Amino acid sequence: MTANILARYAERAVRLCVFDLDHTLVRSSLDLVAMAVDMRVFVERSLGPLPARAERYRVFELIDHCRQAAPGLEAPLWAIALDHERRALADAHLEPGALEAVTGARRAGFHTAVWTNNAREITGDVLERFDMLPHFDLVVTRDEMRALKPDPDGWRVIMAHFGTGIADAVVVGDSWVDGLAAAAVGVPFVAYRARTEDLERWKLEPRARLDDLSALPAWLAGSVRDPAGR
Repeated sequence: MTANILARYAERAVRLCVFDLDHTLVRSSLDLVAMAVDMRVFVERSLGPLPARAERYRVFELIDHCRQAAPGLEAPLWAIALDHERRALADAHLEPGALEAVTGARRAGFHTAVWTNNAREITGDVLERFDMLPHFDLVVTRDEMRALKPDPDGWRVIMAHFGTGIADAVVVGDSWVDGLAAAAVGVPFVAYRARTEDLERWKLEPRARLDDLSALPAWLAGSVRDPAGR
């Protein structure tokens, strides 16, 4: 009877590999620092100077500030971000090993998803351009989320799609924001070419560090337990 229960569980259980987009699956000239600078200029021109601090303001912080101080300015602030994303499409190309990573994960029995702070318009465009869209069961963009990574709200969307049957999951990304989002929901983080100083600063301990995305399927096969316990 125990064997039958395990077999039924294995049939229902979902093994899930979730990918970031920018600088993980797709490489482009998108400059998040420049985006944040332009957004900050808009915020300060509209609302006055932000408090001085040693480090720069990031996109998600500027959005949060705008939502609290002047919600009516959120749409034009997002328009600035979208303009940066559209311009970066011109030179976008697949990250080396990206196709092998995604298709290899699927061959290993994993469902696949994208979890990105990009707009759906941009995400759909670039995934369709490189014929990647059919390889994903779900694409979660900022248009479906209530908050950007490192906030873990995107995981709410993922759970709504796959239900509570997720047996094993892993998040693959290049940035500390991906790592913090994964940690917030208790999911292992695989860091792809992430900056060591950022990982240390945010006290992140990736389950693995990869410099070659095509090595991901072999890592998945050897490191994530089988739903049936094998």
